[in-house]
Amino acid sequence: MTDQIIVERRGAVQIIRMNRPDKKNALTRAMYLAMLAALTEADADPAIRVSVFLGVPGAFSAGNDMADFLAMATGGDGGRDVWDFLHVLAKFGKPLLSGVDGIAVGIGTTLNLHCDLTFATPRTVFRTPFVDLGLVPEAASSLIVPRIVGRQDAFALLALGEGFSAERAKAAGLIYEIVAEDALEATVLAKAEEIAAKPPQALRIARDLLLGRRDEVVARIDEEGRHFAERLKSDEARAAFVAFMNRKK
Repeated sequence: MTDQIIVERRGAVQIIRMNRPDKKNALTRAMYLAMLAALTEADADPAIRVSVFLGVPGAFSAGNDMADFLAMATGGDGGRDVWDFLHVLAKFGKPLLSGVDGIAVGIGTTLNLHCDLTFATPRTVFRTPFVDLGLVPEAASSLIVPRIVGRQDAFALLALGEGFSAERAKAAGLIYEIVAEDALEATVLAKAEEIAAKPPQALRIARDLLLGRRDEVVARIDEEGRHFAERLKSDEARAAFVAFMNRKK
């Protein structure tokens, strides 16, 4: 797979760590495939009771690696790996936790919408610049975010592309707790171990009841995906990506 995704076990807890610090954990196709494989394995393994997403200090994820993503999205399969990962994420049958420090852009924000508990540090900023890139929201964020924060804050995050500080995200109900940078990982893993000790069947039923109809979420992922694929071919997106790549140079 790739050493840019490190998968570890701590008892009944699976840890999926994005580990591409030189690129602020911008996600490549290989990284999506590795996370997809890790979640698929965890869902099938009764010994794993909780999965945890972590990044590196200062960067949970800067979103998609633009060059890799454009090549994948315009290739023959239309970036199927990304959508497969999102489907598995949305349908995952066990508790999901995340610990977010620093940069959380695009999928670095929307991945957390599928987590049962998200912890973030004070320096974390959540941002989804989809529209600025000529694109649309993904990961069913257009369905989930308005339900959590209301229409106006959802518009600010997903359409305006405003950054949400950890404090704003906590007040809006997007994250569970704000913790110090040096305590983030220990706090997340302690909570994961606490959850893993719960009666698993009762916990699964309770979680399913809280999540409600996940077929709606999957359907919205697919609907967003169709728009996303169309937008990638648009003049707006092409101009935005050229401008972005030029800034990076």
